[in-house]
Amino acid sequence: MDGPDIIAASLSVPHARGPSRAPWQYHSRSDLHSKVACWAVLFDLLQQSALMRRHATSGKIVFGINHELRDFATGRKKVLDLVIARPSGLATKETLADLAQRYHVVLNPAQTAKLTSLPELRRAPVGAVLMALEAKAAMTEHVKALPRLYDELNSSHQTVHGASRQALAVGLVMVNAAATFVSPDLNKTPGATVMVSKHSQPAAAAAVVAKVKEIPRRTGSATEGYDGLGIIVITATNDGKTPVSRVSAPPAPSRGDIFYYDNMITRVANEYDTTFKSI
Repeated sequence: MDGPDIIAASLSVPHARGPSRAPWQYHSRSDLHSKVACWAVLFDLLQQSALMRRHATSGKIVFGINHELRDFATGRKKVLDLVIARPSGLATKETLADLAQRYHVVLNPAQTAKLTSLPELRRAPVGAVLMALEAKAAMTEHVKALPRLYDELNSSHQTVHGASRQALAVGLVMVNAAATFVSPDLNKTPGATVMVSKHSQPAAAAAVVAKVKEIPRRTGSATEGYDGLGIIVITATNDGKTPVSRVSAPPAPSRGDIFYYDNMITRVANEYDTTFKSI
């Protein structure tokens, strides 16, 4: 699967982010990292699901960005980063490839060739949502951020399935295992001495991974939880020059783990093929 490498390569490049528009690899006030991660997940899903490719080719599915879903039972609302849906209006000219340019997605030549070979999935007004993608990151202050991270992830799948029991809820969590981190919130003044946060690693990353694994998963429309939930562990110092890299050693999920990225993609592709074979 290409997703984790694409995410790491894309987050390695600083771009204007946050209210100050200063160049950062990651900024908590920007959702660019989430958008890149969701794009990468969709890129891999299209490669793994022949049915999704056929649906894209025939125009049966489109994508929507920052789509607001509403829980039918409770009225709870949630804005999801990226959704796959039936169209409710004419598709725009924007394709998945155009989205990659807008989000500054970094692809190597082989990945570019794969993107070119995929059908042109287009953006359009969203009808019935088939799949909703949510990406979150735990980059610094891991323990302090845990309750909010858990609540936001949990509310996402609840809202998705509150809107439609058939829709697939897919989550990806990026966990930073770097021992140091340059926080945009602590370094708002250009030219000032850089404040570097220190993390107790790998304990901090391990705590986040363990908490994310407590989030419910479901195996059918009658139960609650994510239909696919993946965890990738990265090292991101956010100093503007050190590349982001993927961590494969613990606490990152191993290849046999249900939270391992490749296993998550395979599962979600199979769920899509089974659930939406009749549309």
